[in-house]
Amino acid sequence: MVQRPADGPASPASPRRKSGRPRLSARDWADAALAAMREGGLAAVAVEPLAARLGTTKGSFYWHFANRDALIEAALERWAETETERPIAELEETTGPDAELRLRRLFAEAVRSAAEDPLEVALLATADDPRVAAVLERVTERRIAYVARQFELAGFPEPEARRRGLLAYSVYLGHVQLGRAVPASLPADAELERHLERTLDLLLMR
Repeated sequence: MVQRPADGPASPASPRRKSGRPRLSARDWADAALAAMREGGLAAVAVEPLAARLGTTKGSFYWHFANRDALIEAALERWAETETERPIAELEETTGPDAELRLRRLFAEAVRSAAEDPLEVALLATADDPRVAAVLERVTERRIAYVARQFELAGFPEPEARRRGLLAYSVYLGHVQLGRAVPASLPADAELERHLERTLDLLLMR
């Protein structure tokens, strides 16, 4: 399971800074780094601009992180948690035992979320960075394995379930890339919903 970045040391007697504002946590910094990545990729993660964004000083950064690399790694772990582990947990809680329903809801929500958030495309564009590559590999395998398991629960034998899980994830990535590069190529609104339903119909066809 993906581990959340530690929030760092803080005085139990006084969680606030002298200014009266709550002390920033490691998670605050990781989230700010992810926001910067959405806007400009890894190159946008720089300590001084992030401190300005957060309304603090570099001293707060060094309270939690040894260097910029540590912040990037924490931000990538945070992304893995919020965009993979948390959605899976929420899906399991809200869909009951119906694997087909989980597949349909997961596919539709994942495509819509990726269309609204440029971060995944930004990370894919920097997949040659070893830090990004390691997290992408782990997240990709986790997602494919989860989707394949749903096909298996829906009645497909394990090898076929794995093939369909990989195909479903390939379709998802295609939508992500098209939605950013050529958004006009994809249907919109209700037509997009029908398109995604039809895609799942095909993936679930026996």
